[in-house]
Amino acid sequence: MFEDSSAEASQPGHTPDHLGYAGRRVLVSRKWSNKTLTEHKQDRRTWVLEALGLPDEPVDPHRYVWRPVKPGDPDLAPIGVRLLRSVHDRQRWRNHMNQLQALGDGPNLSATDARAA
Repeated sequence: MFEDSSAEASQPGHTPDHLGYAGRRVLVSRKWSNKTLTEHKQDRRTWVLEALGLPDEPVDPHRYVWRPVKPGDPDLAPIGVRLLRSVHDRQRWRNHMNQLQALGDGPNLSATDARAA
């Protein structure tokens, strides 16, 4: 039997009934929403596609063909160019989402908005 006279033992988390739980100590989403991570991912995908005005079509799992790229392949852009393209794409997507949110939220009346003084 578990007995401890220390101050921590009086806390509910230290009682024998609460000891021995494996894994996370937080309430995971599937316990309050009854959804798996895959279902949450699909919900986020649906929300973004609706915000962008695009149809939510099923994704073809064979839409990409993955092959190793040989060094010196002329079709492969240098790493710096590829990284800058990725950053540019991300900025473009974020700006588009911000524009859509601004249309839905109304005018931006922020007191901390960066404006020319």
